Amino acid sequence: MTQAAAVIETIKQLGGVATLGQIYQTIFAIEDCKWGTKTPQASIRRIVRHTPEIYVIRKGLYGLEDYRHQLESNGIIVQTIQNSSSNAIQQFNHTYYQGLLVEMGNMKEFGTFVPEQDKNKLFLQKPLGEIRTIKSMPIYTVPRLVKRSSTIDVIWFNQDQIPHSFFEVEHSTDIQNSLLKFSDLTGFSSRMIIVADSNRQNEFNRKISESAFCNIKERVQFLTYNSLERQYEQAIERKSFEVIL
Repeated sequence: MTQAAAVIETIKQLGGVATLGQIYQTIFAIEDCKWGTKTPQASIRRIVRHTPEIYVIRKGLYGLEDYRHQLESNGIIVQTIQNSSSNAIQQFNHTYYQGLLVEMGNMKEFGTFVPEQDKNKLFLQKPLGEIRTIKSMPIYTVPRLVKRSSTIDVIWFNQDQIPHSFFEVEHSTDIQNSLLKFSDLTGFSSRMIIVADSNRQNEFNRKISESAFCNIKERVQFLTYNSLERQYEQAIERKSFEVIL
C-alpha cells in the first residue's frame, strides 16, 4: 500500500474526517505500508495537503472528497469569507475547539468536563459527552461557585477533582461574559484561558484592561486557535515517544 493510500484509508476508518493528530494516532496500525523515514509525520503532512482525494476543512483538519456531502450535511463545512459568520460555522468552530481541549486534557491525564448543555454536540463524529471523562460537575467548593463554573466551556480537573484549568472558547460571543465568570472564581489557583481566533486578541486586550477586571488581569491568558492546534498535534506526537526527556 502506498503512503497516500494509507492516509486515505486511515481517514476513511475515522469516518471520512480526521484531525492530523488522529491520523498520527491511527495510521501506523496499517502494517503493509512502509514509511522508510524517521519523520513519517512530515510525510503525512505533505500527503494531506497535496492529495486530490483529501481536502482541507480547517488547518489541521482533513476530509475525504468522497465524504464531503455527508460531512457538510453534518455541519462539518469548509469556512470561507462568505460563510464565516453563519450560525453553522460558528457552532462547528466552537464545538471543534472544545473537543480539541477535551482531548488534550485527556492526553495529559486530567479529568475533563464540558457543560451539560454541550454534551450532545458533535466533535467531528462523537458527542462531547462521550469524550469528556467527568460526567457530572464535581462539588469542589460552595454550591454557588460550582454552579457558576458549570457553564464554562471546558474544565480540566486534577486527581483531587479541583479545577486545574478553565477554558472559554470565544468564537463570536462577548469575551466580557467569560471574564465575568473568571472574576468570580479568583479564589482558586486554576489557570484561566480565553481561546479564540487571533483576530480577537486586541478585543481581549481592551476588555481585560478595564478596571472591572483588574483582579484577574495578570491571571487570564489568551490562546489562539492556531496555537491550540499546534499544541494538540505536538501532544499526540509526544505520546508516541518511548521516553520523554
